[in-house]
Amino acid sequence: MGVHKGQQAAKALETQMSTLRLFQSALIPGLLQTPEYIRAVLRRHHLSEDALTRTINGRLERQAVLYDSKKSLRFIITEPVLRWRIVPPQMMAAQLDRLVSVSRFPHVDIRVVPLRVQQLDIANHAFVIRDDRMVTIETVHAEVVVTDPKDVELYVEKFEGFERIALSSDGMRSLVERIRDEFLREQETG
Repeated sequence: MGVHKGQQAAKALETQMSTLRLFQSALIPGLLQTPEYIRAVLRRHHLSEDALTRTINGRLERQAVLYDSKKSLRFIITEPVLRWRIVPPQMMAAQLDRLVSVSRFPHVDIRVVPLRVQQLDIANHAFVIRDDRMVTIETVHAEVVVTDPKDVELYVEKFEGFERIALSSDGMRSLVERIRDEFLREQETG
């Protein structure tokens, strides 16, 4: 479908939904990414400059959903996502500041599964649950859409399991800020 058109399709789904639950074990979720982080992620797709610009703009437009207080947006990411060096240290620090900032919105819940917690499940891949009706799984070459209620429930249960062990609110922000400070110290001494 093309990466830019994929952004448009995702935006249409996000406009219609009331609840989003997103689990990500490899990257900061697109709805929470800074422009620099988006560019670094999308460059790996070897897009033309025009397609890259259109796709970045599409992803940034999608982020308007973050300001819709009628929606419930729940994100779970793993701690390695916060440490994965997608952009230089100063930009990683800015990306982590963005997470902390957005986590203060009353309708947005961002949680982090810390490395120090015993894992009861495997973080096989990222997935997005929209309104408990559809799950989207992004693979290297395609996007898989799951709509069978029994299969959707498997992902809801997986999400809830990670949600129970993940840090939230001040605990999450404290961890993210500690990692951000590590990036800032690295920038200062680098």
